[in-house]
Amino acid sequence: MSRGNKRDIDRARAQKRQEANGKGKNADGLTPEQRRERDAKALAEKIAKKEGAGAK
Repeated sequence: MSRGNKRDIDRARAQKRQEANGKGKNADGLTPEQRRERDAKALAEKIAKKEGAGAK
């Protein structure tokens, strides 16, 4: 009872799934440095907003 090429087919399917999952990972197209700058700016705005709300 051999499985034939099922192992190869399953391997190909698993690789397709991995590629599909990995596509959304870096969809913004930014370099790590650009991403850090963007995140730092967003964090600074969040902190400023929080401090402004706390002063009321």
